[in-house]
Amino acid sequence: MIKVTNPADGSIVGQIPFLDATEVASAINRTCDAFPAWARRTAKERGDLLRGWYDLVRADKHVFAELLVKENGKCLSEALGEIEYGLGFIEWYAEEAKRLNGDTLPSHDPNASVLVVKEPVGPTAAITPWNFPFMMITRKIATALAAGCTMIIKPAEETPLTAYKLLEYARQAGIPKGVFEVVSGDAKSIGEAFTKDERIHKISFTGSTRVGKLLAQSCGETLKKMTMELGGNAPFIVFDDSPIEETVAGLVSAKLRNSGQVCISPNRIFLQDGIYDEFVKQLVAAVAKIPVDQGMQKDFVVGPLINQMAIDKVASLVNESVLNGATVRLGGKPHQKGGLFYEPTILCDLDDTFAVHNTEIFGPVFAIYRFSTEEEAIRCANNTEYGLVAYAWTKDLGRAFRLSKQLEAGMVILNSGSVGTASVPFGGIKHSGYGREGGHYGIEEYVHVKYVLMAGQNR
Repeated sequence: MIKVTNPADGSIVGQIPFLDATEVASAINRTCDAFPAWARRTAKERGDLLRGWYDLVRADKHVFAELLVKENGKCLSEALGEIEYGLGFIEWYAEEAKRLNGDTLPSHDPNASVLVVKEPVGPTAAITPWNFPFMMITRKIATALAAGCTMIIKPAEETPLTAYKLLEYARQAGIPKGVFEVVSGDAKSIGEAFTKDERIHKISFTGSTRVGKLLAQSCGETLKKMTMELGGNAPFIVFDDSPIEETVAGLVSAKLRNSGQVCISPNRIFLQDGIYDEFVKQLVAAVAKIPVDQGMQKDFVVGPLINQMAIDKVASLVNESVLNGATVRLGGKPHQKGGLFYEPTILCDLDDTFAVHNTEIFGPVFAIYRFSTEEEAIRCANNTEYGLVAYAWTKDLGRAFRLSKQLEAGMVILNSGSVGTASVPFGGIKHSGYGREGGHYGIEEYVHVKYVLMAGQNR
């Protein structure tokens, strides 16, 4: 069995089975065997089952939220927000199943008609991370099922309880065994089982770039389709004309979500000369007010990091920065609560030679840089191998359009710290991956496009 612990205090939250190779193979077999019948169901039937699942989970959203807090460490308000976000994907794709339209094209042959139809790719698999245990599952599984695919999921070992509870409710809603499966055990062997099985036609992965590259190499042997959402190094650019108070609030919300353990978290914060000092002053004041505590609180708090490896990484990045001349304006060390808590930290006087500039921090650390011109900001923002999301704040409409074109990212967010919703395409470029999740773009990742020529019509 795999024991799941609460990162806030180390207590045991629950346990899940550690499946051996035979048990994983049986689950893959169920996923593959269930595909033909599931694909034959009408889009409305699949949508109705997804909607039934949505209704059951929504009715018990507080049960799911409390479980999220215990196994992940994020605060209750964030957990409820994640559940609303994740439920949005089930609701969206329950409806989108009926809108997976094909085309009729003008024929090149007067004796024929040309059709384009979309068919489910087949059985699929997904590997999900620990930072959004609810939303990452629903975003992938709802899309696959709506398209007519079956899916087997391996959740992260740190936060698998939410995945198993979602499976339980899916069964109650009438989603058949095999259509949605969850497996847990040795990550490497399960990943290999997914990639090497010829019957699995697509894999969706959210996680590190290092692991994503390994999976892509392995999937190449069987030419599987892939959707990969990998690492990030998001720039957050603030120009002189930005409303400081509003921008600080947007930055704090975006950065401290899940204690900074988010792939779209602002990683490099670029402030223009004219507002630099005042912005840092207001940022320090705003962050200093936020409590650090375990997550089962009424109001927002900064919770623990997920494990010891995570807190060691954050501490190392901060210490290296200080040794090389960075100025600590707030925090800068593990929290007095001990355990996996780290102080929200603000570092200034950084440049692109610091390790923190080229590393996904995944912690509550604000890394602040100074710039003078728009051209400099764009050059610095793009100076990374990653391209998931970029943020920028400005009142200049022309500049906003220039930024939207010139920033190298799959998502450009202007004058907001909020990124996701079920109706928009989520994904990156460069070493941040490829493919999209969300909106009508997401379901296209789970279908083949088939061209049909119907000749011999004229007698």
